[in-house]
Amino acid sequence: MKHHDLGALNGPILLFGGPYSNVQALDALIKVVSDRAIDAGHVICTGDVVAYCGAPCLAVQRVRDMGCAVVAGNCEAQLASGAQDCGCGFEEGSVCDLLSVGWYGFAAAAVSAMDKAWMADLPDIITFTHQGARYGVLHGGISDVSRFIWGSSEESVFAQEWQLLEAQVGKVDHIIAGHCGVPFIATTPMGRWINAGVIGMPPHDGRQHTRFAILDGGEVQMHRLEYDVAGAVLDMEQAGLPVGYQRGLETGYWPSEDVLPSDLRLPSLASG
Repeated sequence: MKHHDLGALNGPILLFGGPYSNVQALDALIKVVSDRAIDAGHVICTGDVVAYCGAPCLAVQRVRDMGCAVVAGNCEAQLASGAQDCGCGFEEGSVCDLLSVGWYGFAAAAVSAMDKAWMADLPDIITFTHQGARYGVLHGGISDVSRFIWGSSEESVFAQEWQLLEAQVGKVDHIIAGHCGVPFIATTPMGRWINAGVIGMPPHDGRQHTRFAILDGGEVQMHRLEYDVAGAVLDMEQAGLPVGYQRGLETGYWPSEDVLPSDLRLPSLASG
């Protein structure tokens, strides 16, 4: 596995995941970085720069221009290797699996060979130290880059991934991850497992705002991100993408609850 160490990072660190080809959300995040005067070297993305939305090329350009650290998500790994699907871990035949055919094919055709080469060079793991603690950053899991890990996952799941990560990079005090799309902080016997959520899609809570996090002084604060939802929807319409994720941006609810654990499903909404 590719590992990149950022060394000691002092001061606020902005953590975000899943731009998902949503360039409007990225523009809003870049404004936050500027307004807070956070150096690009203190911004970390947990992967999946390209996914459901309609501006994959611009999303990659924004992230590369920003110069932030990025770990490889499953979408980067699949696009870089020329794979035929996103490798997101959706159950075969599920709503999200069927929708992925449309957006992944569009992204695979749109993203340049140069950008795919950039994706191929991204690290699988990033480490850094902050306030005397060592952090490891990954996408989903070490056992599987597209493993869905939730705040309610069994302690054994966190323990397994922690052990696998430390086998690669040595001891860490806390882990920062992405992929699942829902922000949470889980306190485990090994340390905190921090998921900053994603900026490209709301966390299935009925609001259009997405999420990012700030790590400062050893503490983590989750923040809502407001962006131009109508512009993102228009990009998806112009790209001819399936409407499921467009509705997700507008309603704040995912097109399906297939991947969600029972504690995050909404009793008022039908699954699938």
